[in-house]
Amino acid sequence: MPTATEALERYLVTARIAGEVDTPRESNLGNARRFADGEPGYQLGLPPRQPWSYEKVVALMSDMVGIDPDLNRRTGRDTIDPACTVAALDRFRQRLALAAARRERVLVATGHPTGILEIHLAVVAALRAAGCRILTPAAGRAFEVVPAITEPLPRPQLLYVGGVAMSSDRYALWHSHAAEGMDLMLRELTADGGGVPDLVIGDHGFAGGAARAGLDVLCFADSNDPALFVGEAEGRVGVTVPLDDNVLPHLYGPLVGYLVAGWER
Repeated sequence: MPTATEALERYLVTARIAGEVDTPRESNLGNARRFADGEPGYQLGLPPRQPWSYEKVVALMSDMVGIDPDLNRRTGRDTIDPACTVAALDRFRQRLALAAARRERVLVATGHPTGILEIHLAVVAALRAAGCRILTPAAGRAFEVVPAITEPLPRPQLLYVGGVAMSSDRYALWHSHAAEGMDLMLRELTADGGGVPDLVIGDHGFAGGAARAGLDVLCFADSNDPALFVGEAEGRVGVTVPLDDNVLPHLYGPLVGYLVAGWER
């Protein structure tokens, strides 16, 4: 009988959360190049502290994510090593268990109004049940965004669904890479005198902005988002879980079950 780890690895491949994923090779290499070139839109609010060459970024992504290290293969689908995903989930789970034991103040935010939103919602529910305080600063507040990549709104507002912060035009939730929303939330927390969170859980610019502020960050990232993996390599991000971040939301269910097992109440 397979262990829980082996069973999850097999499931991740079957669900295309890891293994051969839909993220194209062109996107992985193109984003690695743009990150290495210093394009702000690909830094997710977390500029690296040291120079990273294109070759070094791809090598890191091969080690931490499992993409093909062959720089000469520029097309087709790429891969995420399910063993890398599960190893990161194990470390993520350990930190969640500590947060639950301490009843920490936690801030959760996502740039994905579909896909891994499912994970964030489940984690918030489990942390709340364990006695953690889920923070919701700057609810309904608008913020300015520097246009980058696919930011659809120059002035989105923060909305919370189930305790998870997202960018919105008030009527719909938006996919976002921006860090400015996290900057706003942290400013409001500081101004209110409550202090910064003990832990931030997020992705995209929400995670990058929190890491830039020096906070304890757990995050998820796809194989075409090298910034957060570089952040972990530089010691600024606690855990970055490699996965396809936009499969059908219900497919993340077994991953969520693994993530909260042993500490949820």
